[in-house]
Amino acid sequence: MRLRPSDSNVTEDQEPFMGVKVRRKASRRHEYKGDYMDIPSRPYLMKILQKQGDKQVFFADKVLKFTSTGKMKRRILMVTDFAVYLVDPDTGTLKRRIALAAVDRICLSELSDNFFAIIVPTEYDLLMASTRKTEIVTVLVDATKNASEYELEVDFSNRY
Repeated sequence: MRLRPSDSNVTEDQEPFMGVKVRRKASRRHEYKGDYMDIPSRPYLMKILQKQGDKQVFFADKVLKFTSTGKMKRRILMVTDFAVYLVDPDTGTLKRRIALAAVDRICLSELSDNFFAIIVPTEYDLLMASTRKTEIVTVLVDATKNASEYELEVDFSNRY
């Protein structure tokens, strides 16, 4: 990861986030771990990934997903080399799989908060919140680029 030549020492993968909104100091220079769930130690998650044929997990962590009625639900969000997964952490069941190619763009709030939306034109969109929002967006952009040579658009808006 190269540092951009400036006084702010912003890495290239963080550039889309800079200059548009107020950044939290903690999200600027943060080492990314990726798998916060220790996927290999959770057989139910490994089974889901093996069944779908995904080889590599770039990100896994618990997030809050918001339903169309405004309710919050805890979910495990996994980003792999082919798809985005939402798994119920209580039952271990796969709730949703979205192919990376189906993701149109990501929408981030203009405020210093943890909200982001994954926009999927062929299905319904996902509104979520995570303290690791910057890492999730960076991983999604990179994974989409690697899977389909398509650069995922990142928009900033307070309306989804």
